Amino acid sequence: MWYDKLFTEMEENKNEEQAKKMAAYMQNKFVFLGIPKPKLKEIIKPYIKEGKKNELDWKFVNICWSKNYREAQYAAIEYLDCFIKTLTDNDLPKLKKLIVTKSWWETADSIDALVGKIVLNYKQLEKEMLKWSTDDNIWLRRVSIDFQLQYKEKTNQKLFEQIIVNNFGTDEFFINKAIGWSLREYSKINKKWVKDFINKYKNQLHKLSIKEASKYL
Repeated sequence: MWYDKLFTEMEENKNEEQAKKMAAYMQNKFVFLGIPKPKLKEIIKPYIKEGKKNELDWKFVNICWSKNYREAQYAAIEYLDCFIKTLTDNDLPKLKKLIVTKSWWETADSIDALVGKIVLNYKQLEKEMLKWSTDDNIWLRRVSIDFQLQYKEKTNQKLFEQIIVNNFGTDEFFINKAIGWSLREYSKINKKWVKDFINKYKNQLHKLSIKEASKYL
């Protein structure tokens, strides 16, 4: 297979001192080989160049996700990014599985653009985003809040509002941060809408969300 030697090469570039630092940054939730992002991209580039000549290989993605070191998941995301234009509604459940497996903010935030592209092309999946917005899994909720980050003028304001409202009343940092972050990004496109939103829900929005959302207002 085109990726047969990839994992061997990654493991050969292990740096234990760097691995400890990278793991500490992620609150020691994951094991790292200790490969910095620039070096990792350099290693995986020729493999992905070869891999993207064919159709999206979910077997490779799942192998990456099964590895016990975090760099393998980063490799999978780099690979998936190459197929963002060809993802279909059939890929959404597979992305969902990645979001809820070995979950943390950096993988969830890397996948939200992929989810966003699919939903933009398959509008019926907006209903699925509403379901995610009330899920017990905070990472699905975070992606539902952020999946429209790159939509700009194409943002579905009604859906955006309802998803945020669905997440009021929580002290979960990663949710309140996501709300503020998404509103802040949309304020670059439509300041009035965001100002009106904050005024409308100022008693329900978390202080962190308001602080983040108000950065460019």
